Amino acid sequence: MPVRTAFHERTLALCESLNYREWAGYYTVSAYETHHEHEYNAIRNASALIDITPLYKYRISGRDATRLVDRVVTRNVQKVKVGQVIYTPWCDEKGKVIDDGTVSRLEENTYRWTAADPNFRWLHQNALGLDVSIEDISEKLAALALQGPTSGRLLKSIAEASLADLKYFHVTTGKIAGIPVEISRTGYTGDLGYEIWMAWDKAKQVWDALMQGGRAFDIHPAGMLALDVARIEAGLLLIEVDFNSSKKAIIESQKYSPFELGLGRLVNLDKGRFVGQEALAAEQKRGHAREIVGLEIGWNGIERVYEQAGLPPAMPAAASRVAVPVYKSGTQTGKATSTTWSPSLKKLIALATIDRKNSKLDSELEMEITVEAVRHRVPAKVAKTPFFNPKRKTAVPIED
Repeated sequence: MPVRTAFHERTLALCESLNYREWAGYYTVSAYETHHEHEYNAIRNASALIDITPLYKYRISGRDATRLVDRVVTRNVQKVKVGQVIYTPWCDEKGKVIDDGTVSRLEENTYRWTAADPNFRWLHQNALGLDVSIEDISEKLAALALQGPTSGRLLKSIAEASLADLKYFHVTTGKIAGIPVEISRTGYTGDLGYEIWMAWDKAKQVWDALMQGGRAFDIHPAGMLALDVARIEAGLLLIEVDFNSSKKAIIESQKYSPFELGLGRLVNLDKGRFVGQEALAAEQKRGHAREIVGLEIGWNGIERVYEQAGLPPAMPAAASRVAVPVYKSGTQTGKATSTTWSPSLKKLIALATIDRKNSKLDSELEMEITVEAVRHRVPAKVAKTPFFNPKRKTAVPIED
């Protein structure tokens, strides 16, 4: 049975739908109302507050902390400065992705590491011979994502922290309601946003301060349904949906390399030795066979299919995590794993694993859709991701 996060008392009081789901063993809200429209609109037009406490969180410290992090992840941690955050995958010895997440360099020899799945044992296995401490702080550290175009002004109004010039993927310290917090300019929505990290037993005071101070900025709590739509618009991958952890994969084809995830830019083969380096170097040399790309699905084709069934076109409001085939000239060339109607772009979009020969930008493909239990193929083309990429996401200083 799931357990409560540090914010459960607050989310339960606001969750009119009682629509919860399980995330990493915790109760988490799917949608606060019967429909997630208002929550999505808060992410894109105001401020949304999302409980992200279920993330696995580790604190890496000690003389060899940097050596450990650099040994495990694919990016060059030697270049990461104090106060900087990186997004990175990490791999097994065959170059297949175990997980992805963020690593924040809080001090010279202290890092906070977030992950979707448990990685404590893997970190310890790779720390043999190193002078390093690995602490699982998942149940000690609560976390909130504050996302949306008014989130910067909201935070500046209530937080004792230097936020005006906080750069994208950087972290600072401060206080909210007198509670010490770490604030990173990161998120899973592809918009202006922050993630706030605080002691578990002080978490509700931070929530209350944000909700109270956020009234002037039209703050809304948001759940996973709204977040799912936003992260697809942002072109962000979800483990066990768009790719599988190599630790959980049953067959080889379920495993992905960083190149296949479209994350080749995050593989620094010229740095010191790291797990999976030889396999990744070999793959880079021979080329990867498939790649996750964005798809835009042609609306005229969708209308035609519905018209043939005597129906008006209808798109589900919630994102789909059901994999559907993608074709090229009548032959299957891949699968779409995350599909959603984008309210901001007014398009049906998807993230899909496609054979590399058909994954080039603007390649013409077909995606399967089902109407009235009949399968059809509609035109789709490979599109650049992120689909939604506003300037405010990375702008410095934050706009008033």
